Amino acid sequence: MPLDIVTVPCLADNYAWLLHDAQTGATACVDAPVAQPILETLAARGWRLDQIALTHHHWDHIDGVADLVAATGARVTGAAADAHRLPPLDLAVRPGEVFDLCGQPCQVIDVPGHTVGHVAFYLAGAAALFSADSLMVMGCGRLFEGTPDQMWDSLQRLSALPPATMVYSGHEYTQSNARFALTIEPGNPTLQQRAGEIAADRAAGRPTVPAQLSLELATNPFLRAHLPGIKAAVGLPHASDAAVFAEIRARKDRF
Repeated sequence: MPLDIVTVPCLADNYAWLLHDAQTGATACVDAPVAQPILETLAARGWRLDQIALTHHHWDHIDGVADLVAATGARVTGAAADAHRLPPLDLAVRPGEVFDLCGQPCQVIDVPGHTVGHVAFYLAGAAALFSADSLMVMGCGRLFEGTPDQMWDSLQRLSALPPATMVYSGHEYTQSNARFALTIEPGNPTLQQRAGEIAADRAAGRPTVPAQLSLELATNPFLRAHLPGIKAAVGLPHASDAAVFAEIRARKDRF
């Protein structure tokens, strides 16, 4: 039986994700910006929270953990390399390891760039990638701690996952990301169509996350820095892929 994955809007533009196995009753949460909307969603569905998995240490992904643990007794999983700046961990995991998340094998993927200790969680059986602020729908996270080379390498790892994978990222930034993407690739018909669909979703109050990786590969400029057309568009036709990525990221920072 597939997992039920529920979007929980938090704060102004964050998302937490609840995963539920109806057969076993197990429930997990990926990232916890604030406790109250997560607790309300659990109560509305009659679920108990067993696990919390954290992608990185930023406050808008972890500030709800203490209250959730106090209310539910859930066990907390996070990156061993970031244990010193995460809430207390019951399970410290390392890149390449696999642990049980809501009854599913979950692969830990190293995705430095936004922060140096950022990890993503990939559940092959559910075709789900929880990428938080590494790969974001139509974008990628700002490079607060890592380098462009690190983030490009991280995005390459995520790009290699099966195209049908659904990308569950950490924020509702998609409409702004799409507007920026059109400054890089204004003639991309798939991007043009997608930007219109995103605008309609936001106007109706619908979330734009998750999105399928195949669509990201076709429209997200941060995944397309290796393409000759993108290199030409940013005036770097002979530059390395990572250098083109760095130029795109710098343009987005100024956008």
